[in-house]
Amino acid sequence: MFRKIDDKTFASPQIELADVAEAKALGIGLIINNRPEDESPDQTPGAAIEAAANAVGIAYVAIPVTHAGFSMPQVEAMEAALAAAGDKPVLAYCRSGTRSTLLWALAQAKMGMTPDAIAAHAAGAGYDVSPITPQLDFLAAQAR
Repeated sequence: MFRKIDDKTFASPQIELADVAEAKALGIGLIINNRPEDESPDQTPGAAIEAAANAVGIAYVAIPVTHAGFSMPQVEAMEAALAAAGDKPVLAYCRSGTRSTLLWALAQAKMGMTPDAIAAHAAGAGYDVSPITPQLDFLAAQAR
């Protein structure tokens, strides 16, 4: 269920409490929740995921992204979360994993990764970043 984007980052659809044990087994050091609370009646609440993560020594942060799109504060929060994780792997999740991957992509562009490299990493995990290509180009250009 966890899709490897790069050496440090995994994206996933909505996780459940049992998935936290799998994350721990993979060495995940940080879980990032990109799903707004109450987006769907069947989703596991973020607070429950956070408690399960903390119980096994995994840090947790919520950076909710609605279908309205991405904001610079969200991109900066993702950048900070990835940096705070250090060398530990990160698992980001939302409903399908797409918003998590797109937010990862925007943060990577802001940090200077080329849009082509970002697209290749995302595609390797089964995600398409083409809908945000203009934003990736803009952020990557600003990082130079």
